[in-house]
Amino acid sequence: MTRPDPARHPIAKAYVRDAQAGKLDRRAFLARVTALGVTAPAAYAMLGLTAPARAEDQPPQQGGTLRMQLDVRLLKDPRCFDWPQLAFITAGWLEYLVEYHNDGSFQPMLLRDWEVNDNATTYILHIRPGVTWNDGSAFTAADVARNITGWCDTTLAGNSMAARFAVLIDPITGQALEGAIEVIDDLTVQLNLPVPDITLIAGMSDYPAAITPADFDPETMLENPVGTGPYLPENVVVGSGAALVRNPDHDWWGYAAEKGAYLDRIEYRDLGADPLEWVTAALAEEIDMTYETVGEFVDSFNAIGWEESAVASSSTIVIRPNQLAEVDGIRPYADKRVRQAIAMAVDNAICLELGYADRGEVARNQHVGPMHPAWADVPALPNDPARALELLTEAGMADFEMELVSIDDDWRKNTTDAVAAQLRDAGFNVRRSVIPAATFWGNWTQYPFSSTDWGHRPIDTQTLGLAYRSGEAWNETGFANPEFDALLAEANALPDADARRIVMAKLQEIMIEEGVTLQPYWRTMYRHARPGFVGWDINISYLPQIYRLGLRPA
Repeated sequence: MTRPDPARHPIAKAYVRDAQAGKLDRRAFLARVTALGVTAPAAYAMLGLTAPARAEDQPPQQGGTLRMQLDVRLLKDPRCFDWPQLAFITAGWLEYLVEYHNDGSFQPMLLRDWEVNDNATTYILHIRPGVTWNDGSAFTAADVARNITGWCDTTLAGNSMAARFAVLIDPITGQALEGAIEVIDDLTVQLNLPVPDITLIAGMSDYPAAITPADFDPETMLENPVGTGPYLPENVVVGSGAALVRNPDHDWWGYAAEKGAYLDRIEYRDLGADPLEWVTAALAEEIDMTYETVGEFVDSFNAIGWEESAVASSSTIVIRPNQLAEVDGIRPYADKRVRQAIAMAVDNAICLELGYADRGEVARNQHVGPMHPAWADVPALPNDPARALELLTEAGMADFEMELVSIDDDWRKNTTDAVAAQLRDAGFNVRRSVIPAATFWGNWTQYPFSSTDWGHRPIDTQTLGLAYRSGEAWNETGFANPEFDALLAEANALPDADARRIVMAKLQEIMIEEGVTLQPYWRTMYRHARPGFVGWDINISYLPQIYRLGLRPA
């Protein structure tokens, strides 16, 4: 038997036509065709282009230590990871099936490749041969099937992977559908979907999708760090620091694939939420790299001679009311007039200017943007503070004191301050509360009115499914709308951008009409490093590609 040529896939050919017609930019095109199983070089060739070579003329040096500024938080089951900083630690030994790259391509890691049928109802996953766990046992299709089955477990509190794999879940049992995950042989898994869904490969590349062994226990993951990756945890001290060291006893598959793992040691330094402390540590030569540089501090790191990596993204902040939250016996944000009033009282451009030093693009409170190919040009509610106060008064909430909560960092606090100031200017009664990070993150989905940040995701429906579908683990707004849920499922089944845009318009209109969230801008993401390192560019989805890090050759 010969395998089909993915470049002849009817959906892939449609994407080529869309790209040639200007409906898809290069990043969106690459994301969609590589998700179907087309290799990145073949995808570039379909556009008449050559895949870019790696920036380094020579491979990095072997050995050395890198020190990165990073929040060190309490580890847990990867399915329940709610912040990518957690994955930067576990990525040393817990790896991923697929990676998403800044050019838009999905590239295989623990998978060798994959195939998707003509209507995206069958996925055939080919496991990379020769991979072993660091205890010496073989990594097989059974491991992949077990992990995907675990991703479908809706009974695990906080399991956001269930939102990514909702199409495979039986709504009655809350577990994987019978027959949906099929082991064909030791190196092949087949996923049988009841309806089309084009987002599964993207879901496999997200940071909670780390692959764990059969006996994985989050309580003992540091004492028994079984995984497929090249590093081991030396120590993890929450709020202080962590360290990964090369595992000398593991013949990592990536060495043969020339993937890297160059450093002997990676240290993470938790310097708190104030970026000024990061600059101070850089000047004192206590760190070599930031996890992420934000707002006005981009200029600070440039001024001290550090190298900059930047990428425009759909990363963002949301300042959201929770429709289910009770305050003094009432649900203050259950009335959509209150939510609409919040949106109409705030000028999103001011949030971008004061909150993130204008380093991004203004958004429309829809959590879908022009970087998504099926985005529809749906207008936001007008900025009208006078009408906002009228709506608040009509809802009987003009005298209600809104407590607006944020973390005590730089850009999130500053953006939330800008929102609070504009609400007060419009006549709202607002009290600001700023909470230490350790307290805030433990309860981030439950605050009645607060701000959180969301990372980039390449497919337009991904974040809508994670954040706004009824009952999902990351649904911090309390929004539940059966029409929205049905439209979301319909959109996931439509690979054609034009057909999908019709449904996306309806989804975006619901987001505006219901005043679900205040989502004021899209962020350009930055990272800085001391000269002398390679492979450290910030990943648009915060993927912890630590195996790429190394010292520049002398």
